[in-house]
Amino acid sequence: MKTKKKITIIKNIMKNTHTDKIIEGYLIFVVVSALLIRILDPAVNHFGDALWYCYSVLSTAGFGDIIATTFLTKIISVLVTIYTTFVVAIVTGVVVNYYMKVNSIRDKETIGAFMDKLEHLPELSKEELEELSRRVVLFRESGEIDHNPGPEEN
Repeated sequence: MKTKKKITIIKNIMKNTHTDKIIEGYLIFVVVSALLIRILDPAVNHFGDALWYCYSVLSTAGFGDIIATTFLTKIISVLVTIYTTFVVAIVTGVVVNYYMKVNSIRDKETIGAFMDKLEHLPELSKEELEELSRRVVLFRESGEIDHNPGPEEN
């Protein structure tokens, strides 16, 4: 169930940031590149071989079982490699940036709820005070706040 939830989160991030469109465009580019390689290179006999060649180029594995033999297919190979590098960088950056923003918003909401409880401290029950104390200890242990709020006196 955790894996399904993570996949759903990634899908939503990609949809919200339009990264899915970047990936769709990239996949179309790879298929068109494979088609052009199949048409332009006499050493590539089947479309499946051209797709396999594109995979070996974009993954930088370079298996060597199929090679580009014409100038144009070598140029297409270079373009596939460059485009792959850009897509990986862009998608990674967008997803990480979005995730960081979501975490920042979540942290602000958590801090807001914490501050609200602090403002109403006299009204809290003993159980609520114990829970608040436990959360402060966990927060300090996480290293997110300084244990020594003021300058040390000697």
